[in-house]
Amino acid sequence: MTVDEANQALAEADLLVAGEDVTAAIGRLAGEITTQLSGANPVLLCVMNGGLIFAGQLLTRLVFPLEVEYCHATRYGRETTGAGLDWIVRPRLELRGRTVLLLDDILDEGITLAAIADYCRQQGAARVMMAVLVDKRHDRKVSSGFRADFTGVETEDRFLFGFGLDYKGYWRNAPGIYAVKGL
Repeated sequence: MTVDEANQALAEADLLVAGEDVTAAIGRLAGEITTQLSGANPVLLCVMNGGLIFAGQLLTRLVFPLEVEYCHATRYGRETTGAGLDWIVRPRLELRGRTVLLLDDILDEGITLAAIADYCRQQGAARVMMAVLVDKRHDRKVSSGFRADFTGVETEDRFLFGFGLDYKGYWRNAPGIYAVKGL
């Protein structure tokens, strides 16, 4: 994708959730997470690269003791459709006996999040929870009823970008949640 193509994608995209609404959703999530996890000594595990912006904005609002770690697993790379899970970096902190909160940009089908959650359980995590900025409304989840414990916003089933979500490697930095024209 060229810079001109990236600029055209943003110019033609539909804004689904304005930046200030995303920021408000992150604030709401911070309150919910604080209520449930402030005494749990959790490990917050940012799923890279998509979870980076969400995690960065959320973490400064969580004023209780926690540890932060990251992992990098992807099904998409720079494509718009997924393939098998590719581990780039696995978590390095000891997860045995800990509450782990996965932070990711989106819950689409949930295949990646489910695989990372399973890995954390295999490493001995006492409890694995999930917080996502965006949940797409559709019936293609990895299993019936699969949901995050904390969800910022729900959107229609389109190809999204912004606030951590990318379109062919670009526009993770877009200041809202956008849908690609025609996708």
